[in-house]
Amino acid sequence: MQLVVARIGRAHGIKGEVTVEVRTDEPELRLAPGAVLATDPASAGPLTIETGRVHSGRLLLRFAGVSDRNAAEALRNTLLIAEVDPEELPEGEDEYYDHQLIDLDVVTEDGTEVGRITEISHLPTQDLFIVERPDGTEVLIPFVEEIVTEIDLAEQKAVIAPPPGLIDDRAEIASARDESGAESGEDTA
Repeated sequence: MQLVVARIGRAHGIKGEVTVEVRTDEPELRLAPGAVLATDPASAGPLTIETGRVHSGRLLLRFAGVSDRNAAEALRNTLLIAEVDPEELPEGEDEYYDHQLIDLDVVTEDGTEVGRITEISHLPTQDLFIVERPDGTEVLIPFVEEIVTEIDLAEQKAVIAPPPGLIDDRAEIASARDESGAESGEDTA
């Protein structure tokens, strides 16, 4: 199975290094020197990682055969793809690969069907499940312990405890109006 592990950013310096946007929780394994990665577009690869280092909080990679800034810049926006055994599991107990979560049924703790996970969105602060409801609409579910209470790969389901308003319209709306109905900012004197 192929997984996208990074996207190449801009060139760094003049010796062929590039910045990368890491898209794996295991960069030390997937983006290590010697790793051979497929690419999208395929015409850019395969690429063999020659060196890697962290500079100012960003991962910099150099690939075999890419020795100057122009060659590095030509790789910009290329996706790096690793071949992963579909049976391989992440090291952490509560960690999952995206392909394990896609197509799981999402249900509430009382068994109410919410929908099916169609995509995982990786944001800087947290991951989101994009869930397609039976009526074709989508709902975003934050992949946090307080909301996603259980992932059962054997049963192919994710159990959630949604707060009011996440999947329905039961949210309590705070209002800027006072009890008399006057909007704040109006002169009532």
